[in-house]
Amino acid sequence: MSSITADSSSAAAGRSTLRGVLVAFASYAVFAFSDASIKILHGVIPSYQVAFIGALFGLAAVPFLKKREDGWLDMVRTSNRPLWLLRFVCGATGAICSVIAFTMLPMAEAFALLFLLPSFVTILSVIFLKEDVRWQRWTAVILGFVGVLIVLRPGFRELSVGHLCAAIGGLAAAISIVINRALGSKEKRISLYGAGLFGTLIVSGFLMLSEVTMPTPTQWIFLASYGLLGAFGNVLLLTAAQMAPANLVAPPQYSQMLWAIAFGYLLFNDSIDTPMALGIVLIIFSGLLTLARERKRGTPLPTAVAGNTQAALATAEDEKGGGGA
Repeated sequence: MSSITADSSSAAAGRSTLRGVLVAFASYAVFAFSDASIKILHGVIPSYQVAFIGALFGLAAVPFLKKREDGWLDMVRTSNRPLWLLRFVCGATGAICSVIAFTMLPMAEAFALLFLLPSFVTILSVIFLKEDVRWQRWTAVILGFVGVLIVLRPGFRELSVGHLCAAIGGLAAAISIVINRALGSKEKRISLYGAGLFGTLIVSGFLMLSEVTMPTPTQWIFLASYGLLGAFGNVLLLTAAQMAPANLVAPPQYSQMLWAIAFGYLLFNDSIDTPMALGIVLIIFSGLLTLARERKRGTPLPTAVAGNTQAALATAEDEKGGGGA
């Protein structure tokens, strides 16, 4: 009887894990649609205004991320104010830079640079957390940067502010993840989410004082799509992390590249040449290799890469616990 019970429990756990992975794929698809909404606006709305409105809609995710024991003031409470404020700044920087990147660059190219996030996390973890990083992870970092050089081909093609902003967006998200690791289990997820959300609202709101563009009804639809889909993606990602281990929830993020290529071809007349395709493959391989090494070491995994950089913290607390709840 105990054997039958154990088998049933194992089968149920397997089904839950599979559902969690499928929900993770769904969440990253939702993030890709959110990012496509930015590009559809074609830069007619200032980037800081798009980030501000997106953060306003991002408040819709708070009731789902908030646990019963959490208070609303926990969004601004913290065990380490300097690191919370750094997360505040990174949230605003990442959101604004990601909007600029998706506005100015082909979606696949923007994602290729944002996918440097795992490499940035490795470098920052060595510098600030004194993590022991061995040759396998350094190999992954080098492959990632080689892939970026192949994609960008500096000296052979013109680079823009969009490329710089995509790299800064990935770096800002990486700093946020290192902050999460440094704080450990002392910080509530709702506090980390609040830091990024309020950072984007306040910094973008301040920048909006110089210029505000009144969106048309159609533009409001895409602004709402950007913000609400970003919030919905965070909720789905949290749900996935509760159903499956974090080491299975993180890798599906690279499916966003397939969505980016599809959107680029169908909606924005983007094209990918052979060198860019090779560079993208190297960057994705670098990220997957990093995830594999960190899974083996039991290190909290870098999470979602998206224009909505709050995604990187949607499952923060679950990862601190070492996997799905």
